[in-house]
Amino acid sequence: MTPSAILILIIIYFGVLFFISHVVSKKDSSNEAFFKANKNSKWYLVAFGMIGTALSGVTFISVPGEVGAPSGEQFKYFQFVLGNALGFIIIAKLLLPLYYRMNLTSIYGYIEQRMGTFSYKTAATIFLVSRTVSSAFRLYLVVIVLQRFVFDYYKIPFFLTVLISLILIFSYTYRGGLKTIIITDSLQTFFLISSVFLTIYFICTSLDLSLVSAFDEVKDSNYSKIFFFDDFVTNKFHFVKQIIGGMLVTIAMVGLDQDLMQKNLSCKNIGEAQKNMFTFTGVFVIINIFFLSVGALLYIYADKNGISIPLDTITNKPRTDLLFPEIALNHLSIIPAIIFLLGLIAATFATTDSALTALTTSFCVDFLGMDKKENLGKKNIVRTRHLVHLSFSGLIFLVILVFNSINDSSVVGMIFKVASYTYGPLLGLYAFGLFLKSKKVNDKLVPFICLLSPMVTYLISENSKTLFFGYVFDNELILINGLFTFIALYLTSITTNEKISF
Repeated sequence: MTPSAILILIIIYFGVLFFISHVVSKKDSSNEAFFKANKNSKWYLVAFGMIGTALSGVTFISVPGEVGAPSGEQFKYFQFVLGNALGFIIIAKLLLPLYYRMNLTSIYGYIEQRMGTFSYKTAATIFLVSRTVSSAFRLYLVVIVLQRFVFDYYKIPFFLTVLISLILIFSYTYRGGLKTIIITDSLQTFFLISSVFLTIYFICTSLDLSLVSAFDEVKDSNYSKIFFFDDFVTNKFHFVKQIIGGMLVTIAMVGLDQDLMQKNLSCKNIGEAQKNMFTFTGVFVIINIFFLSVGALLYIYADKNGISIPLDTITNKPRTDLLFPEIALNHLSIIPAIIFLLGLIAATFATTDSALTALTTSFCVDFLGMDKKENLGKKNIVRTRHLVHLSFSGLIFLVILVFNSINDSSVVGMIFKVASYTYGPLLGLYAFGLFLKSKKVNDKLVPFICLLSPMVTYLISENSKTLFFGYVFDNELILINGLFTFIALYLTSITTNEKISF
């Protein structure tokens, strides 16, 4: 597929998004519509749109690429996905009822009422940092593909590709916010899911395989091992580590994250929000099976056609993230290439536009108090929200440029590794608030505890082989981080006779 054809497809795609944004925001661009979609979202639209937001371009490219990684990861990611599913269920049963009882716009309002102002600002800051970094990583993945297959052809530098991408996202989200996102994410999820199934079909056709024989081919290949039970101490892919890590990372990155919770809070009531979460969980598990199957088929196709894993342009090392786009755009026909591009763009921009809206919401509510009655009638409040939206776009831009200069690994692994450090303190904060209702934190010490905890966790991780007889951490590292935060909060807390009902 030629760079010009890809560029035309991208222009048409964003033209559709701009049209939807114009129609939705024309009727209502208020803060209530931007932050909560007027609490009138249909649960099935939220559930469907959340699939695209939760999966992102990382799942679309990096997960299939990891299947045949030199480290022998195969289908081990599915263990993590099963942990994710447990996390989603806990969120639906424990956290969503809490958020609805308190009628929150920002979920960190719970920390304010339970622990105090310093704790509240700390929790919101952790989210802002965590989501900015993770969103930058996700957007980075699609940008390097666009750079390699489109913009290098026109000699456009990488930083300008990133800038153009963020300008496009800003342009269709800054007015309508969540109200627009609910609609555009549903459309983008449709493209994402269609792309997965059609990609499997076209690869099978290229390999002269029926769907049944393709299943047997994947099952009998060297890529399909799912469960890893050997050597709990040194094997980071061990089933127990992946289940625990997947569950805790999900609780932190979804249940304690304004981004995906903001969509849930836009439903009419808790019943519809829970219905949304349970539906989403089932689809999420199933669709990840297909992503892993795409990965196995890609490597089978590459082996039979003598295709090597593409090299990173900076490090000159094999980069598994690029195998899927290499095969889809350079080795299959025009229709699979178009389908791949639609899926990739949909997956990545559905995540980034949603995150940008959530970051703006959190800062406007948690730091500027835009949800407070005394601020609702202030002049220029919408203009201020636009400036915040623009500022976070610029921040993501800077993070991507830094990441591009140092990264030489799989993006999916990097995202969850960073999450173990940044989201761990949130896990500890909420666990303390929910399970120790007779204890009151020393509010002014909370920022220092949440800063110290990731540092200690990092030291433990780097020296785990020495300290724990060869033990190697993976995503369960978030448990250590959250546990350290919890213990530190407990040791510095006082017992109170106040009755805490939330």
